[in-house]
Amino acid sequence: MKENRYDDEVFFAKYGEMLRSKNGLKGAGEWPELKKLLPDFHGKRVLDLGCGYGWHCKYAAAHGAAYILGTDISHKMLEIAREKNADEKIKYECKAMEDLDFEEGSFDVVISSLAFHYVKDFAPLVQKIYKWLKKGGDFVFSVEHPVFTAYGSQDWYYDSQGNILHFPVDNYYYEGKRDAIFLGERVTKYHRTLTTYLNTLLDNGFTITHVVEPKPPQELMDIEGMKDEMRRPMMLLVSAKK
Repeated sequence: MKENRYDDEVFFAKYGEMLRSKNGLKGAGEWPELKKLLPDFHGKRVLDLGCGYGWHCKYAAAHGAAYILGTDISHKMLEIAREKNADEKIKYECKAMEDLDFEEGSFDVVISSLAFHYVKDFAPLVQKIYKWLKKGGDFVFSVEHPVFTAYGSQDWYYDSQGNILHFPVDNYYYEGKRDAIFLGERVTKYHRTLTTYLNTLLDNGFTITHVVEPKPPQELMDIEGMKDEMRRPMMLLVSAKK
């Protein structure tokens, strides 16, 4: 059974209070770097896997994409997407990305933002994405960094006064399920190494064009806790071509 915590009332309400939920792409710390990896969307057919509120779909539409399909497992996410990021060129579909199927060469661009760490089996999905892309097509995605997902708790170690000591990294090479705490709620995520992310692309025919471990942007540094994000990588951005 594929987990869908985002249709839980309490969890979804907490997610809605995040900066990226309120402010869109400008509230996402990785956006300045992710934007640099995105291709020219003009006239392209775009697939957004795990589209959430649809911010990236709207961005693609605003930058000339001919057709955008945003998919997500969460009905609640897509309700917001249709409300905030509707466009005549965008279609939203509620379906787990692992269950999708399209004809070969259906899309020019496939993007995904912070969704693949919810997917148990990465390789079969990458194989399908390769098939769905046209020759020369672009694949751009972000995930939680393997350093961030390795231990599982996804929280700092603190001293007796509550001050941050360090971030735990353990069981790095033991890939698989992690019981993480996100927004104060238990969430199932899947850890895989940096080698697995990159070699899975290479083994399935992709050419990797960029690998980025984004730092927090300077304009967000005044937000509480943001300076501590310089102490370990939280996200991994990758772009590749078919």
